Amino acid sequence: MSGSESARDLELLKQIASNDRKAIALLYQRHHLRLYHYLLRFVKSEAVAEELVNETFLDVWRSAGKFEGRSQVSSWIISIGRNKAISLLRKRSDAELDDDYASGLEDESDTPETSTLKQDKAKAMRLCINRLGPDHREVIDLVYYQEKAIKEIAIILDVPENTVKTRVFHARKKLSELLSKAGIDRGWP
Repeated sequence: MSGSESARDLELLKQIASNDRKAIALLYQRHHLRLYHYLLRFVKSEAVAEELVNETFLDVWRSAGKFEGRSQVSSWIISIGRNKAISLLRKRSDAELDDDYASGLEDESDTPETSTLKQDKAKAMRLCINRLGPDHREVIDLVYYQEKAIKEIAIILDVPENTVKTRVFHARKKLSELLSKAGIDRGWP
């Protein structure tokens, strides 16, 4: 996220703290899809993910004045959503983490054959990612799908930066091994 986007988010939070309904609508518009996709991988249910997004932005509305600026606004929002998802999963004994939604995404600019190859490869990659442990899956998601920096991930996960670096290193190593065993090269079809 660029500096101007981050500054815009900070300004929106200030307006939200002053009960500006248009500001919360703008912040929601800017961040709800990324948050929804992130949460969907956790809870495996579109309806539950949507409900968690709504609850997260309700908390953002209530807590905007308490934002301390120790992270980007987007990371703060993801952190709130993540904590809600974890609380929900702890309550639901039958819940399990799931990262399987991405296999259905299609690039419309590709030919049907290329699109099928990409989908097959994405599905195989997702299966390999799913074989990682929960901590490793989560850092891969935050680094590659949410495009978060190590510092931001440390804030979201509430762990030291070195812990994040170690998890990313081991996750990449294990994922590389799994991809190699599955016969998947690093190129995209």
